[in-house]
Parts: sequence; C-alpha cells; structure tokens
Amino acid sequence: MIPIQYYLLFAGFLFSVGLVGVLIRRNAIVVFMCIEIMLNSVNLTFVTFSAYLGDATGQIVVFFVMTVAAAEAAVGLAIIISLFRNKQTLNINEINLLKW
Repeated sequence: MIPIQYYLLFAGFLFSVGLVGVLIRRNAIVVFMCIEIMLNSVNLTFVTFSAYLGDATGQIVVFFVMTVAAAEAAVGLAIIISLFRNKQTLNINEINLLKW
C-alpha cells in the first residue's frame, strides 16, 4: 500500500506546476490547461483523504468538481475561440477587450 504522503506530495507538485504555468505562460490555452491541472490536483487530494478516512464524501465532492470543470472547459474554450477570431492571437498580454 502506498503511503498517503506520496499522494499528497504528488498533488502538491501538480498544483505547483499548474500555478507556475498560470503565472509564467502567456498563451491562453496553456494557461487554461494549467488551471485544469490545478483542479485535478485538488481532486487527487480529495480522493486521497476520502480513501484515507474511509468516507465517500471526498469522492462525491470530486464528482461535482469534475462536473463544474467540464462546464468551465466548454465555456472557457468557447471564449478562447471567440477571442482568437476577434484578435487573431492567443497571447494574454495582447488581449485587452476590457480596457477603454
């Protein structure tokens, strides 16, 4: 049996990679994928504690988080496609639609 610390360290590593990707990268699709990595690391933490405590609550929460993430992916990709059609770029620094 694998100790709980390994799962938590892996989840922390995934979250760190996602956070660095969000802060460093400027491509909208890469930033979007890094946010998804961060969500998956939180899901891994929920499942880890759910299995460790023998309670199904964490797995139920993961089900709802995955549902929201799927909706977020659909809406987010639609927004990214719309921005690309209007601005012809995916660089976040060049997309300034909210500025006057």
